[in-house]
Amino acid sequence: MKIQFSDVLPEPLSSIHHHEQSIWKSTFSIEKIAHKSVILNASSGKGKTTFSNLLLGIRRDYSGNIFFDDKDIATFSIVDWVEIRARKISFVHQDLQLFSNLTAIENILIKNELTQIFTKVEIENFLKQLDLLERKDQLVATMSMGQKQRIAIIRALCQPFEWIILDEPFSHLDDENSRICFDLIQNRCNEINAGFILTSLDPVNDFQFDKYLKL
Repeated sequence: MKIQFSDVLPEPLSSIHHHEQSIWKSTFSIEKIAHKSVILNASSGKGKTTFSNLLLGIRRDYSGNIFFDDKDIATFSIVDWVEIRARKISFVHQDLQLFSNLTAIENILIKNELTQIFTKVEIENFLKQLDLLERKDQLVATMSMGQKQRIAIIRALCQPFEWIILDEPFSHLDDENSRICFDLIQNRCNEINAGFILTSLDPVNDFQFDKYLKL
C-alpha cells in the first residue's frame, strides 16, 4: 500500500513554525517496496502522535490530502476504516491501550483469537524472545512500562498488515531490548512483505532505516 501526503497540516499545529524539511505542508510518499522501514524522529509537540493518528483515521482535523493507493482517505467510510485496521494497518499506540485487568498472554490472545495468525506456541516463542515468557500469566496492571511495551508489540503483530505503525514503542526499553524488539518487527515484516513506520523522541542511531522523515 502506497501512502502519500500532499500539503498536509494538522489544525492544532498550524500556528507552529515548521522546518523547511518537515513533512507538514510538503508532498512525499512511502511505498513498502522501496521503504520497508521508516523512521520519524522529532522532539515533543511536533506531531509524531498526530501523524500516526492521521494514518489510522483517528484524526481528521487537517488541511491537505492523504492518499492510500491514490485514494483520498477523507472519502473513506467507517466500513472502509474497519477493513483497513483489520488487514492493512496495525498499530502500537503510545499509550499502548492494553487491558490492565487481563494477563499478558490474555491481552495477546484476545486479538489473535480474532485473526488466527499464530498458534499459542508461536506466541509463547515471541514472549520468550522478549524475555516475558515467565510473566505471561501476570496481570498487565502490575507490569512495568517496558514490559507493557513488549506485550503491545507482540499483540500488534497478531494480524495481517501491510504497514505497522509504532508510536514511540521503545521509549521505556534499554538498548538491548530495543534491538530485540526491532529485529522481531523487522523479521515479521520481511516474512509477510510488509513495512513499518516508527516514531521516536530520541535518536535511533543504532538502527538503519530506508526512509527518514522530519517534523
